[in-house]
Amino acid sequence: MPIVLSTEPLTAADRAERWHEVVSGTFMPMDVNLLESKPSPGTIVSSRLGTLHISRVQAGPQVVRRTKRHISRDDRPSLIVSLQQRGTATKEQDGRETVIGPGEFSISDSSRLFRIGLDEEFAFTSFHFPREELHVRDEDLQALTATTFTGEEGSAALVATYLARVAREAEGFDEGVGRRAAATALDLMVMLIDERRGRAASEGAHVASASLERVKEHILRNLGDPGLSPSTIAEAHFMSVRYLHRLFQLEDLTVGGWIRTQRLERCRRELLRPRAAQAGVAAIAQRWGFVSPSHFSRVFRAAYGTTPREWQLQGRSGAHRGDVDGTPTEE
Repeated sequence: MPIVLSTEPLTAADRAERWHEVVSGTFMPMDVNLLESKPSPGTIVSSRLGTLHISRVQAGPQVVRRTKRHISRDDRPSLIVSLQQRGTATKEQDGRETVIGPGEFSISDSSRLFRIGLDEEFAFTSFHFPREELHVRDEDLQALTATTFTGEEGSAALVATYLARVAREAEGFDEGVGRRAAATALDLMVMLIDERRGRAASEGAHVASASLERVKEHILRNLGDPGLSPSTIAEAHFMSVRYLHRLFQLEDLTVGGWIRTQRLERCRRELLRPRAAQAGVAAIAQRWGFVSPSHFSRVFRAAYGTTPREWQLQGRSGAHRGDVDGTPTEE
């Protein structure tokens, strides 16, 4: 369940003190200076997905500062990604200053000084990742703080789209889905940082590889679902179908070909089990996601050079001892 904190019920005179407590308690110790003589109401709605902390914030003009005093009291540094929805934010860190407008996002590092100026009513969504889980070099992260990412193309677009969707749907995730969504978000951030620092081809490869392994695990858990498809798989992992296909291309595979190979292999094994004769070929095929018996027979023969029935009969006659080495080709 999300946690909602708001200063709306308070009088204008009491809002400044309470807002400072809400901001520091939700995020990290910071100084908050409200710029209105009669502060507008502020609201923070927070959710957690594993170690990822998501907060939707809306409030009136203010300046937020992270000082050496605050950093010394905080032993759990984090990476902060902020997606701006309304208003603009001026961010300063590591000797740079940038302006973030609606539809753009930026990166901050809580282990170093920063300042955020919000001169008008605003709304943004922030994502806090534990710094120790972000396996990138300190100098690479430092080079990208207080930088505007437009979210219009490349990895930045993928990050912006993915994080926005995760924030919208976080409340409906169960624990397992939430952990996977958070891990994918972290992978995408590493990929973005590696790409911007010119390491996409080398050090960024492990990020895509980790994402591919999670996708494969999801497919194996759902092999029996006849509706399993690139679009449903991509949706379950909050990525585009195009990016999903790119992941499989890393191993010279196609999504559909890999799914079919895994289904065929399980059918092949099950057809040799003692109870397979009672179950029947069609039932076994259906159990592993093949809707059409004739289609199953065709792809099985194309993969193994024999029909499912012939394979089963050979197994009964002892032609196969337990199992054989034949494996289908992957497309």
